[in-house]
Amino acid sequence: MKKIQTSHFFACLDRLRLIQRWSLMRTLEKENLAEHSLQVAFVAHALAIIKNKYFSGQLNPERIAVMAMYHDTSEIFTGDLPTPIKYFNPEITFAYKQIEGAAEKHLVSLLPLDLQGEFSVYLDSDYFTEEEKHIVKQADILCAYIKAQFELESGNLEFSSAKVRLERLMEEWHSDEMDYFLHVFVPSFGRSIDEIAL
Repeated sequence: MKKIQTSHFFACLDRLRLIQRWSLMRTLEKENLAEHSLQVAFVAHALAIIKNKYFSGQLNPERIAVMAMYHDTSEIFTGDLPTPIKYFNPEITFAYKQIEGAAEKHLVSLLPLDLQGEFSVYLDSDYFTEEEKHIVKQADILCAYIKAQFELESGNLEFSSAKVRLERLMEEWHSDEMDYFLHVFVPSFGRSIDEIAL
């Protein structure tokens, strides 16, 4: 019988819950990368369905959801680099993108060789179309916007500039499916369970 080699892939993924987001900001409610990734997967899946249903899209929502689940896995190795540093200048942004790409490939390399091809198509951004990247990025921005809105509504003014920056990003990454999500689903966030469970 062929000896089965140990893989560290899922042990690494388990560490997503240890990586805190918004590290340079005071937050009323902590958010880790595992929680964020799941929310982004939910939203990206919805955006793909909305695009297909109402705006002539031809996306695979299930593929988009899995891509979104893995979209920040490079940060297992890099940590969550704060946005002001990541986008400080074009050279830093380019270098960080190179590091992210190398981290994605390293994570895939931790899988058994026979499985690497099956996972690469969801983890390695070289396999993504521009449209798929666009949907996942929109979902990422929307989730950050929802977080900023929650913190502000809870009285944490620390998120004022973050919300303005995210609104600019939403204009930059604007789409019909994003508008639909903003108008149909976002208003319910922050309401009590009694209000939303009716």
